[in-house]
Amino acid sequence: MDYNKAKLRAEYLAQQLKYHNDLYYNQDNPEIEDYQYDAMLRELEDLEAEFPQLVTSDSPTQKVGGNAGTKFSPVTHTVPMESLHDSFSFEELKDFDRKVRQVVPEVEYVVEPKFDGLSVSVEYTNGVLSRASTRGDGTTGEDITDNILTIKSLPHRLKNAPSYLEVRGEVYMSFESFIKLTKIQEENEEKTFKNPRNAAAGSLRQKDSRITAQRSLDIFIFNIQQIEGVTITNHKQSLNYLKDLGLPVSFYNCYDNIDDVIRKIESIGNNRGNFPFAIDGAVVKVNDFNTRSLLGSTAKFPRWAEAYKYPPEEKETTLLSIEINVGRTGVLTPVGNFEPVLLAGTTVSRATLHNIDFITEKGICVGDKVIIRKAGEIIPEVLSVSSHCENAVPFEFPKLCPSCSSPVVREEDEAAIRCTNTDCPAQLMRHLIHFVSRDAMDIDGLGPAVLEQLVNADLVKSPADLYSLKFEDIASLDKKGEKSAQNLLKSLEKSKENELYRLVFALGIPHIGQKAAKLLCQQFTTVESLFDAKAEDISSIDGFGDIMAQSVVQYFSLESSKKLIEELKSFGVQMKPSQIVSQEGVFSGKTFVLTGTLPTMSRKEASTIIEQKGGKTSSSVSKKTDFVLAGEDAGSKLTKAQALGVTIISEEEFLKMI
Repeated sequence: MDYNKAKLRAEYLAQQLKYHNDLYYNQDNPEIEDYQYDAMLRELEDLEAEFPQLVTSDSPTQKVGGNAGTKFSPVTHTVPMESLHDSFSFEELKDFDRKVRQVVPEVEYVVEPKFDGLSVSVEYTNGVLSRASTRGDGTTGEDITDNILTIKSLPHRLKNAPSYLEVRGEVYMSFESFIKLTKIQEENEEKTFKNPRNAAAGSLRQKDSRITAQRSLDIFIFNIQQIEGVTITNHKQSLNYLKDLGLPVSFYNCYDNIDDVIRKIESIGNNRGNFPFAIDGAVVKVNDFNTRSLLGSTAKFPRWAEAYKYPPEEKETTLLSIEINVGRTGVLTPVGNFEPVLLAGTTVSRATLHNIDFITEKGICVGDKVIIRKAGEIIPEVLSVSSHCENAVPFEFPKLCPSCSSPVVREEDEAAIRCTNTDCPAQLMRHLIHFVSRDAMDIDGLGPAVLEQLVNADLVKSPADLYSLKFEDIASLDKKGEKSAQNLLKSLEKSKENELYRLVFALGIPHIGQKAAKLLCQQFTTVESLFDAKAEDISSIDGFGDIMAQSVVQYFSLESSKKLIEELKSFGVQMKPSQIVSQEGVFSGKTFVLTGTLPTMSRKEASTIIEQKGGKTSSSVSKKTDFVLAGEDAGSKLTKAQALGVTIISEEEFLKMI
């Protein structure tokens, strides 16, 4: 490849890697698998090695991927939290060993599992946990002390501790906790985390530590960053010392040759399916600290350590059948049943097939041989069809709901097929769970287990029935005493005073999330006005489209919806008008779109300021957009704004406007 082609390719790769870095490190919402990211990074490294003039100070090969956000206070790391260079073959590990031995012929290595979580620093002052922070960009992270304190396995006090100790660890979510969390998210028809790593990162960076506490996070400590009053000369000694202090330390092994190191890495890889947590590789570290000093570091990686990344495991199996599940909003979801196969350490026999478009695009037929893998080493997914069975017949979705036999429909421009019966029994439990959730009616004490008991006892057949519950109904439930019954009745009574938008969100109208419900109820301030609303009036609301407008009109045209609202009114649910944001202000009548990472504030904080000053925010750029407030690593929204000629402003310009 000549220089000009290499330059164009390197610029493209750098842009893509920065975009995916932001999704992975800062938004905890990656779009691609690790191995795809690793392949792009390796290609950029190779190009920069061939053409050194392409290396820039902000290249993804020179920087840790994350950055310090604005949700928490910044923390400057006295000792940089470096990343590790990755190897994808044992030959590359042997090359690492050769480079080390060129400096020190005799060397001992420590081999540890590479946890797939979020790297953090934890500081102890006189034995007391005094601060914890994220890695961020390796130099500056975020203060997450309150959230770290919710991790039960991490001691808040250390016995016989030094005067000051800073350790580095990896916060993770176990498979068991991840499955519980995604089950709750699926029941609420919320967007689920893709894997335990994203779930751990998203949970640890919650502003409300009570939410973090509910997620059952865990941690392994694997390094001493700083220590005062104690002399430690090698890594093995440091791990033993940390373990003696009571800190959670994972297993490790020591070897003096690379062949034994490789055998151990193979062994860990073969057994990773038996671990209760996710690992994506193994780490090889030089044991002796003096040797580490001799080897030094690059701008991004230490030369005394190397990470080996395991390739994703894929298996072939047979699709035996496809069953249909019905969700809270009536969406019919196809689930594949497979010939059981051992994948990443566990037996896989089921996986979601998402929707009819997914099945059609991949040409999936019952009886086919298919290739499956585990996304994030836990959630099974179908990659492709390897061969069709004889006389293969394309799968057809049922015309009637498998739960209630009502007709099903597919709306225009939508992949989902839905049951038309809002009283469908399969929808009831999921609907109730959503109705009582924190962002909806916020009824404390009505978790899935209690709701299931109420439904099974035939006490609740619709959300309105929740308000008919009596003290004796609740107290008679298994494990519910008088105090719990009283608290639940108080919570039900309090929820009657909620603003209208909370109820609209709680109703579970397709396509209407909490933000859309707020915008809708600022325009239509009473429930009566929603019953009379026309689609064209609703679609004129900034942030609404035709599909959302039609969904609202369709819901409020149903007799079952009218009946539910009347029942809720009869039980005293007030449906208070939403507090309308003042239209008088410097941003009155202006629409903003926010993109990228702002220097000193979060996008949510900026949105609040805009609304307080009379403006509106939208999630998409259009000709109606007045300003795009753009931060670092702004993506496609910025490109679209430039194409449409929309005014683009920085945070500094935004603050001057205020």
